[in-house]
Amino acid sequence: RFIACPQLARTVQRCLQNGARPGPQPVLLECAPGPGILTRTLLNAGLRVVALESNSAFLPNLQSLENSLDGQLKVIYGDFFRLDPLVTGTVKPPAMHSDKLFETMGVAAVPWRADVPVKMFGILPQKKERNMLWRLLFALYECNSIFKYGRVELNLFISEREYKVLTAKPGEARAYQALSVLWQVGCEIQLLHMEPWSSFVTNLKNGGLAVPKSTWLPNDHLCLVRLTPQQNLFTGGLKPTNSSTFIFMVKQCLAKPKSRLTDKLNSWSLDNGGKLLRELEIPKNAAARNLYPEDYRRLFEALQNSNMFTETWFHDEVLESIRNIN
Repeated sequence: RFIACPQLARTVQRCLQNGARPGPQPVLLECAPGPGILTRTLLNAGLRVVALESNSAFLPNLQSLENSLDGQLKVIYGDFFRLDPLVTGTVKPPAMHSDKLFETMGVAAVPWRADVPVKMFGILPQKKERNMLWRLLFALYECNSIFKYGRVELNLFISEREYKVLTAKPGEARAYQALSVLWQVGCEIQLLHMEPWSSFVTNLKNGGLAVPKSTWLPNDHLCLVRLTPQQNLFTGGLKPTNSSTFIFMVKQCLAKPKSRLTDKLNSWSLDNGGKLLRELEIPKNAAARNLYPEDYRRLFEALQNSNMFTETWFHDEVLESIRNIN
């Protein structure tokens, strides 16, 4: 849940500061700071920090630290990973709406192509890691939740296994998935640091490390990964209004990665699928797993221009897919 040693806190602080531009810096949103080891390190480095803590046991010490400073730290009771719950009516803390969070932080929305308004730091809950990556992905492409406010930069500790999936390329048979394509199209992905699991509070009752098992990808570390939304993400045919269709297309294609792309296009009742692939210079017999992320974007934009995705049946399947993921 939280970082266990000051040395690692200083490493994280250097990573978060790396590449900072001159002038006013974005607000740093620290999620689940716990006892505040990293918080103090960041404050000592002169950063403005908003600490979002969901465990009320840690709040008194954090609030005491907040009161000793002159506006450099703001402490909020809330859970980043329970933002914008899909429920109606009143939301019970620590769950909260992103609008309330950003209002409390004092951060206003900026245009998508503007500089990053907020840098977020946190550790993805291991039991919900894949689910959270999908939820963040939908929010990113649809400019919802935190991404209504601009290109929020995510600095996340994720398992080495999921990092390998996010950065996989065609040819890496098991690792290359829909998540790989969608995150690579949506964000610049940087590996900032790899830390052994032993540096974190992950012990089981028997004294062993609670490391998620992985039989086909390395998972010996937690990886600090920076995900910066692409500034030009919505400059072509891809828009927040049609992005859910793009996500569904990629998921459908890579559900059977060995299948030929022409067969998938034919299953969508596209008569000129072969011609479309030739125009895009994609081999006729290409399998779904052979296409690079940028190829999937080009294919989607070509299909948009062909009015392929105006069919009612396709939109129905998109909506069903979104409901399943949510």
